[in-house]
Amino acid sequence: MLAQAEAWKVLESADLIHDEAAIDAAVRRVATQAEAKLRDALPLVLAVMGGGVVFAGQLLPRLHFPLEFDFIHVTRYRGGTQGGQVSWPVAPHVPIAGRTVLVIDDILDEGATLAAVRARFLEQGAAAFYSAVLCEKDLGSRVKPIRADFVGVTVPDRYVFGCGMDVHGAWRNLPAIYALGSTQ
Repeated sequence: MLAQAEAWKVLESADLIHDEAAIDAAVRRVATQAEAKLRDALPLVLAVMGGGVVFAGQLLPRLHFPLEFDFIHVTRYRGGTQGGQVSWPVAPHVPIAGRTVLVIDDILDEGATLAAVRARFLEQGAAAFYSAVLCEKDLGSRVKPIRADFVGVTVPDRYVFGCGMDVHGAWRNLPAIYALGSTQ
């Protein structure tokens, strides 16, 4: 965790990637797309803790159809800026078999975490798997093992934070997306 003074320095030297208005427009667009696809499915909607909780909190009130909501905690970062092995501190609390599942997360980076979630849920008998991410990182020509069904915004191949994504534990609460400055 960053000390308060360090956290302010990180934000002050960061580059704004998407402002609050762009995020709001992206959430509305994702909601419209998800509703068109899932309104008749009574999906199980799962927010990925902790980053996905901010996006889920913005998205859920805009989904005008019946759904069941729960959360999972699956991560590769554990407070750092480099991904590691996939860890499942909290699995779903309800059965997945036979359900249409929508997983909500903050970012599709390299795709390893979301691909592991999809594989596990399909192995557990999910009838269908969908994913919504607030942002997808543009990795250029590098291939990801999964594509999100619903994407809010694209971000550059840099470490980003805000809107649920943290930098050393800080700044998940920002209403916009920033990238670490070049000196960080």
